[in-house]
Amino acid sequence: MTEKQTWSQRFESALHPAIARFNASISFDIELIEYDITGSQAHAKMLAHTGIISHEEGEALFNGLEQVRQEYRQGQFQPGVDAEDVHFAVEKRLTEIVGDVGKKLHTARSRNDQVGTDTRLYLRDQIQQIRQQLRNWQTVLVDIAEKNVETLIPGYTHLQRAQPVSLAHHLLAYFQMAQRDWERLEDVYSRVNISPLGCGALAGTTFPINRHYTANLLHFDNVYANSLDGVSDRDFAIEFLCAASIIMVHLSRLSEEIILWASEEFRFITLKDSCATGSSIMPQKKNPDVPELVRGKTGRVFGHLQAMLVIMKGLPLAYNKDLQEDKEGIFDSVNTVKACLEAMTILLQEGLEFRHQRLATAVTEDFANATDVADYLAARGVPFREAYNIVGKVVKTSIIAGKLLKDLQLEEWQQIHPAFAADIYEAITPRQVVAARNSYGGTGFEQVRQAILNARTQLSVK
Repeated sequence: MTEKQTWSQRFESALHPAIARFNASISFDIELIEYDITGSQAHAKMLAHTGIISHEEGEALFNGLEQVRQEYRQGQFQPGVDAEDVHFAVEKRLTEIVGDVGKKLHTARSRNDQVGTDTRLYLRDQIQQIRQQLRNWQTVLVDIAEKNVETLIPGYTHLQRAQPVSLAHHLLAYFQMAQRDWERLEDVYSRVNISPLGCGALAGTTFPINRHYTANLLHFDNVYANSLDGVSDRDFAIEFLCAASIIMVHLSRLSEEIILWASEEFRFITLKDSCATGSSIMPQKKNPDVPELVRGKTGRVFGHLQAMLVIMKGLPLAYNKDLQEDKEGIFDSVNTVKACLEAMTILLQEGLEFRHQRLATAVTEDFANATDVADYLAARGVPFREAYNIVGKVVKTSIIAGKLLKDLQLEEWQQIHPAFAADIYEAITPRQVVAARNSYGGTGFEQVRQAILNARTQLSVK
């Protein structure tokens, strides 16, 4: 049987070894150790500040906790499953260092508000790191866009050729997605950054604590107004997992496009050797492993969000052991998002090249300029719906004849409608088709250049 834990005077025997292993969280919540130490140092300072313990005792606890931190960093303190969780592990080692005064650290505190504090401190840091990664990702997108304002690429709806667009415009769409991700995480941060410390197990404490004092020490914006809510709330975790899932959606969408663009059917990009792999039996292949892995890993983040929602949906107030299951999903989602952002940033920055000649050819080999023919007629007084039907017939007959619109003779255009003149040829060139879409937010070159300037301004906001 295992050693008795701190509550064991209520029990006549220790946990069964298998149950102890099943119950333990130290294998994963060790990730929180430095946050646990930081939170405990603030708690010790508050106990001394309010006179619950002496200033000498508070200083001994603070310094002892700092020694635990250094021992952990140096690899000298590595608690195992017998510690059950990171909180007991730190407190036990602290008591070994400072003696019986270490047993006073847990005064006016429960593991319930302690773990809630640790998780928020951890997630607060991770959100800021992810936001910086999003900024790095956005910077690469803008840098490439700036070099490709007048590079054209087929635009698609329903994965069918629709209208040509500026490649910069296409990439800036992902910049805007990442901007929303960056802003969304800032909003999530505001609800992560609320302190549950001092809520106790569920009902507060009889000790004269000062919750705002510890909140200030830990740089929380506020404290939970209800102790039951404080120890049982995981809305902030759900919100983070939702934001993380949306980030992964955006990365996965671009991944899918990169996979298509790298195929022989599209040939819009070439993958560099530094970001591609080969086949074990087909020597000619170069596989887009990075975007495929990002696309695959997206599902696991979705899964953690779903799991967190399912965990929470049936929990009565206040704390329940089910909430131990929140941490692995949060940790894995953080690591997955960070790894995918790093990999995709490297891939786009140095792992692929756009095949400009192929792109230039691609925008001339379809009927993506058909809408511009209809617009041409509408600008000359033909009702758009009538113009739309006229051009639809032209496209149909051209396909039968094996021609593109640019191949029609002027006489043929004028037989279709007398409003057509020689300037129709310039109007339907891919470059003019793109340049003409100068409405705000459109793909026109003037708009795209302004969008790049706007993006640079957004990037300057920290």
